[in-house]
Amino acid sequence: MIIKLKKEAIELLENLIITPSFSGEEEHTALLIEAWFKQNTIPFQREFNNIWAKNKYFDENKPTILLNSHHDTVKPNKAYTRDPLKAEIIDGKLYGLGSNDAGGSLVSLMATFTYFYKRKDLKYNIVMLASAEEENSGPKGIRSVLPLLPEIDFAIIGEPTLMDLAIAEKGLLVLDCYAHGVSGHAAHGTGDNAIYKAMEAISWFKDFRFKKVSETLGEIKMTVTQIDAGKQHNVVPAICHFVVDIRITDAYSLAEVLSMIKENVEVEVKERSLRNHPSSISLDHPIVRSGQKLGREIYGSPTMSDQTALTCPSLKLGPGESLRSHTADEFIYVKEVEEGIELYIKMINEII
Repeated sequence: MIIKLKKEAIELLENLIITPSFSGEEEHTALLIEAWFKQNTIPFQREFNNIWAKNKYFDENKPTILLNSHHDTVKPNKAYTRDPLKAEIIDGKLYGLGSNDAGGSLVSLMATFTYFYKRKDLKYNIVMLASAEEENSGPKGIRSVLPLLPEIDFAIIGEPTLMDLAIAEKGLLVLDCYAHGVSGHAAHGTGDNAIYKAMEAISWFKDFRFKKVSETLGEIKMTVTQIDAGKQHNVVPAICHFVVDIRITDAYSLAEVLSMIKENVEVEVKERSLRNHPSSISLDHPIVRSGQKLGREIYGSPTMSDQTALTCPSLKLGPGESLRSHTADEFIYVKEVEEGIELYIKMINEII
């Protein structure tokens, strides 16, 4: 059965590659995922372009594992030398947009779910979710579906990790900051320059260090990434706007970080969202121990995924390599997908 699932998973991945699925435009890849479930006689549900299914003998009295990956892609960058929507296998590499991020993980998890679907003796329920709008954190992605799913006890999020165990992931807090001054004529030196006020706050963001450091994710990182002020060379600006990108670790909540910032800077601070939470899973969790038993390494991930929407323990794990994501001539090794299916099945078998 595993050999058959590997073959069909690669075929599905090739079809996903040749089918455009930019974030918010995943209608056609959603149909391919539906076709997989129909082919395997698995009932499924759909909300927008998110498709999910439960194992055949789902029991509300059992804890539930969520298997999740996304089927949307970013748009190809201009450095591509190949057709990004053409699936080609050359020297064991399957080329194409979304092959690595996160098509390989998605089809591997779908094959794994199908493998366990008819098992009667499971200690856990299993829910498979192929989500949309992950790349743009869109409103019709995973957050639109979570209220419709059974209660989740822990999740495996399929993203390229070389099948090592990303046991923690940084969250994201984006701030719009406004320094307010008084306009005046530059020649007369009148007014109160908002840029200078902004510089003081920017210096604080540059130099401040949070006391608590995460064992897996290290320090919180704050970076000023945009700034805008002034319309004329001879007018002292009354307002200076700048943006701060903050990567939050599991040592603090987003609300705690925001509160500390507001206490320390003398500018107006507006958060864009408080929903992109950091995530983690205990080293003692059975799924982590299962992966370590199979020789997989553990680490903390600096990149974001649909984990930010979850409140349950979650593990990021999948075939492919994160550094290939969003690059020109994206690819995944066929062997990585095949081994990914094997490892997912072995890890879950160990606890289930």
